[in-house]
Amino acid sequence: MNKNSVTLDHINFTVANFHESTNWYQKIFNFELVEEGVNQEGRRWGILRSGNSMLAISEHPNKKINDGEDFHKMYHFALRLTDPIVWKEKIDEHNIKVYYSGPLKYPNSTSWYIKDPTGNEIEVTIWDNNTIKFN
Repeated sequence: MNKNSVTLDHINFTVANFHESTNWYQKIFNFELVEEGVNQEGRRWGILRSGNSMLAISEHPNKKINDGEDFHKMYHFALRLTDPIVWKEKIDEHNIKVYYSGPLKYPNSTSWYIKDPTGNEIEVTIWDNNTIKFN
């Protein structure tokens, strides 16, 4: 890694139900809950980890996704998988709704757009030949 390279450490977002969301990310993407607590407002929070990827979640049961309170919006985040067969089995096994009329083929990858139990959009990307390549 050179001096100027950057690695994404984690993505932080809110969820409506901590337990339901933690279970979903474990079941669908094999994330492991590695740290959890309660903040000063009494809301549960946690760090989920899969390899070098981490998600930081905090429970806000009364907040609605894109409820207009926040000026900025996260449109989606993407998780990279490597096995399209296992991913398609997971979609079928858990009856996961895929948006935008199914998987979208890009020049060097294929992406499925899904939502977690709170409604956060997730792009699931599989690169052709497991190689990150841009034209």
